[in-house]
Amino acid sequence: MGTKVCIDIGGTFTDVAVVDEEGNLGVYKSPTTPDNYSKGIINALKVAADSKKQPLKEFMESCSSFIGGSLTHGSTLTTNAMLEGKISKVGLICTKGFRDTLLFREGYKENPFDFQIDYPEPFVPRYLTLPVTERINSEGGIDIPLNKDEIRQAVRQFKEWNVEAIAVSLIWSVANPVHEQRVKEIVHDEWPEVLCVLGSEVNPCIREYRRTVSACVDAALKPLVTGYVADLTRELTGIGYKGELGMLTSSGGVISVDELVARPIYSIDCGPALAPVAGREFGKRELNIDNVLTVDMGGTSFDVSVTTEGEIAVSREARVGEELLGISKVDSRSVGAGGGSIAWVDPGGLIRVGPQSAGAVPGPACYGTGGEDPTVTDANLILGYFDPDYFLGGRMKLDKRLAERAVDKIAKKLNLGLMEAAFTIYSTINANMYTAMENITIWQGVDPRGYLLVSGGGCAGAHIIPIADSLEVPQVLIPRVAGGLSAVGGTIADLIAEYSISHYTETKDGFDYNGVKKVLDTLKKWGTEFLNREGVPPQRRVMELIVEARYPYQVWELPVPITDLDLTTKEGVAEMVRRFHDVHYRVFAIKEPTAYLECIFWRIRAIGKGLSEVKFAEQEFADEKPSSAALMGKRKAYFKKLKGITETPIYLGSELRYGNKLVGPAIIEDETSTTVVSPEKKTSVTKLGSYFIEAI
Repeated sequence: MGTKVCIDIGGTFTDVAVVDEEGNLGVYKSPTTPDNYSKGIINALKVAADSKKQPLKEFMESCSSFIGGSLTHGSTLTTNAMLEGKISKVGLICTKGFRDTLLFREGYKENPFDFQIDYPEPFVPRYLTLPVTERINSEGGIDIPLNKDEIRQAVRQFKEWNVEAIAVSLIWSVANPVHEQRVKEIVHDEWPEVLCVLGSEVNPCIREYRRTVSACVDAALKPLVTGYVADLTRELTGIGYKGELGMLTSSGGVISVDELVARPIYSIDCGPALAPVAGREFGKRELNIDNVLTVDMGGTSFDVSVTTEGEIAVSREARVGEELLGISKVDSRSVGAGGGSIAWVDPGGLIRVGPQSAGAVPGPACYGTGGEDPTVTDANLILGYFDPDYFLGGRMKLDKRLAERAVDKIAKKLNLGLMEAAFTIYSTINANMYTAMENITIWQGVDPRGYLLVSGGGCAGAHIIPIADSLEVPQVLIPRVAGGLSAVGGTIADLIAEYSISHYTETKDGFDYNGVKKVLDTLKKWGTEFLNREGVPPQRRVMELIVEARYPYQVWELPVPITDLDLTTKEGVAEMVRRFHDVHYRVFAIKEPTAYLECIFWRIRAIGKGLSEVKFAEQEFADEKPSSAALMGKRKAYFKKLKGITETPIYLGSELRYGNKLVGPAIIEDETSTTVVSPEKKTSVTKLGSYFIEAI
């Protein structure tokens, strides 16, 4: 077995997770380089190679896929491109009479009852949205033939306007895609080199806006992703990597470069989608727990997700900026809360933290790289939680004087002392993160008290215990590699692709047995074709089937697993209905056992299981080496429960062993993360070197 490596580009740091042939797991960091992501990637890989005492070329050869290694990669490239508007110019071809689908969305405005507020700007400007004569009806029949001359005229107009890609979304193409397919043929006849994306292929869902915006987003990202992966592959090959590069996806899995280029929309939020994969793995391996809340606090954002009974939550409601993506993806909620989040005082005199971030450039003030605004990292340094001489294992020095100068701006505006101002920043960011966790748990029918909280991200260990206390979560697990939790998820992720089809039927009268069978057969065919392309052997293949259904007249659907059901029989359909009632009760604490279901979406997850199967190295139980052997000394740190500054024991994480126990207050320092153990908490070191924290 070769070395497993995953690269995850964040807003502040680029993380590299490495699992060597003995199962030793390590995480390494280097500042992200927004002007040239490849530079930051290579810098982080050099840090990993140096740690392994290998030349970079030798290290890259060790993870090459042809010798059983793997190199996977995820980034914020497409997410940032969407948020910043740095995407390709797209032209949209739509059905005549439906030119404003992207404007009106699903009736969405910030306040639908304020008639003076305009709708947000459409993803594709109206002048680049050209209607053509055609009409497919809801049964798939052709009511109005396609006007081919109008298609050619639209393409010529787009060519004059220098669009870089064309999206096509016609009414009821989900019932019959023949017109969209013909449009694509004409587009390539008129303009062979232009990229053309069909809504019926990217997201064949029954909702018009979601199908349309998915096609447009995919088209807008295609040139960017195509160029990026080509450049990255060339760079990695140049430093010694050989074989296929795997790409992380928003489905919480890995696919090949070619698959991602074919559907780049699935690269959005790919990093946060892998954190719950790692969280689930640590919860299961360490404590045999399947109910896990996973958080990842990096330099720019705080991401939170839920895993229930081993199943990671997914959603179709993901947004990027003003737009719904429309696709099914891992339900990871993000807020602008990270180590680089900037503190400021609003006109009403209230402190705010984020969502603006100092990012990698210029970075927090204490980095000494030009940042002047007070950030969360600056506050943590003042509070004594971070060691200015041991940040990133001593590879990066922090300047406490610059941090104090920045935070003093807040202190003066709020008429507080410096330490009080720092703790106010700390408490405010904690409240922001608590709200994000509350939204994805309590408000979604999930009781966090019955879950293990797995904490990841370089900054999370300093904040997670007070947040857990607010949620009344009794147990927290902080992996020693928490600083790169998403990247760790990429080393163990399966090959995964998702496909869906909209097909409406009811369970009340006349369930469409034949239609559903045809849909499921098509999904299985697509899943099989994906696994064939990826070369997955039959014994490694898993197909998971899901129906998304609702009670009559409800707005939103709930996913129900149906892999083991025979939906050509009444018994199979009855079991599907029973399962839906159970899911509805778990989410909303109510169910209607006599109600029938409306089945809207049918979905498949095609999985190449265990292709990145990794056995992490476990530690021997520390019979003779007490935790005191890892004690580095003491440092003054602030704890409100102890009424201020306290001399706090500092432990070196790499010297702690399985079975060691600590009692708070204490601080554990690792190369890529710092864990602050609050008073009245105890910490046990697990067999994988993680920190298991609970009340005394």
